[in-house]
Amino acid sequence: MKAIHVPEIAGAYLFEPTPYADERGFFCRTFDADLVRSVGLDPDAFVQDSLSRSVRGVLRGLHLRSGAGEAKLVRCSYGRIFDVVVDLRADSPTYLGRAFFELSGETQVTLYIPAGCAHGFQALTGTADTSYRIDRPHDPSEDVTIAFDDPELAIPWPLPVTSMSRRDREAPSLAEVLKQREK
Repeated sequence: MKAIHVPEIAGAYLFEPTPYADERGFFCRTFDADLVRSVGLDPDAFVQDSLSRSVRGVLRGLHLRSGAGEAKLVRCSYGRIFDVVVDLRADSPTYLGRAFFELSGETQVTLYIPAGCAHGFQALTGTADTSYRIDRPHDPSEDVTIAFDDPELAIPWPLPVTSMSRRDREAPSLAEVLKQREK
């Protein structure tokens, strides 16, 4: 397993495992505390694991947390997703930077997203299971959502959106969210 820095988002990493495949399928390590520690992250900081299942075209996001934010490890454990990270940390050298990834169950690559970044994804396959490891308990009162189709972000979603939550569909623009955060 190796860690790869994501240049578009300061502090973001891809953790790329080494799958061992044979006639039975494959085996790979999807989390390694020593490797996480080697890039300056605390592996013990993660307190909650979650899983979402989506069907082709479903879009989730763009989400982030107010207050102290929320760092997370994201991995597509089955299927494929188009994953998006937007740096919304005003003091970051990559402020407003965007990064796009295809995560898949075949590669089992894990993406580390620093606190203060927005995140979203779209399912590219009939079924896509996405695992999250989050560094603090979820508090719905801190949920922030940004419009997935904000022209300022110009995210190249690969498929037409087949379904999304009401909250995501009615999300404010990036400019509105940034203005609210300044208050």
